[in-house]
Amino acid sequence: MEISGNYNIIEIITVILGWSVIVFFAYRIYQKQIVKLKVWKIPLIILVGLISFSINLSMFDLIFKLPILPLGVWILYFVFKGKAEKWQTCRSFAWLGFGANFIFFASTLITILVHHVIYPKDELSVYISNVENASIINIHPSAKDRSLNIDSLLKQLDTMSQEAVYSDQWYQETYMNTESNKRNERFPYQVIGTSSRWGSGLQTLIYIEDDGKGILVSTPEKQLYFRSKASLIEGGE
Repeated sequence: MEISGNYNIIEIITVILGWSVIVFFAYRIYQKQIVKLKVWKIPLIILVGLISFSINLSMFDLIFKLPILPLGVWILYFVFKGKAEKWQTCRSFAWLGFGANFIFFASTLITILVHHVIYPKDELSVYISNVENASIINIHPSAKDRSLNIDSLLKQLDTMSQEAVYSDQWYQETYMNTESNKRNERFPYQVIGTSSRWGSGLQTLIYIEDDGKGILVSTPEKQLYFRSKASLIEGGE
């Protein structure tokens, strides 16, 4: 099973636990065998057993691959066709390999649920965690020479409300209803020197609105918009 997206600490731990479960079952199978398979062959059989025909499922804004047909098991069956004793020895490990797909699938679902609890996607502090070295840079000619008010950002970080992203409306206001020489970028400032919460694995770009009270968080998957009560930049009122 595969999942698109960036790795984070929870995902890494879950993958380790998933493989630990597989090793545990492989050990149990090995212990019960009368005619034992050579130890070095066990991981190879399991890896071949992992091969499967899968279908894509879309859940939680992510793409999953759900295994349907055990191609690896079939491959091993034909390899050992006519060698009943050898097939009997490695069959359980082959099916364990195919079953590992479902172990990873279940562990990934658990990862997502835990990730949502520890790193709520609607909290700005998840995307902006460390601001000690934060500053802003001008990314549009309409931006004025201003600086980031770190104290104001820290005070409002946990209280800023999330609002809808009006991409079409903002585009109309900025580019369609304004003469080219009079256009002002809605988000002319980019915040640099920050990082997302440790272990989240989130990659973000942070922009501040021209009035100093709006923050646009851009991730590879989506955009989120937050509003503050007081300006986040010096002279932003």
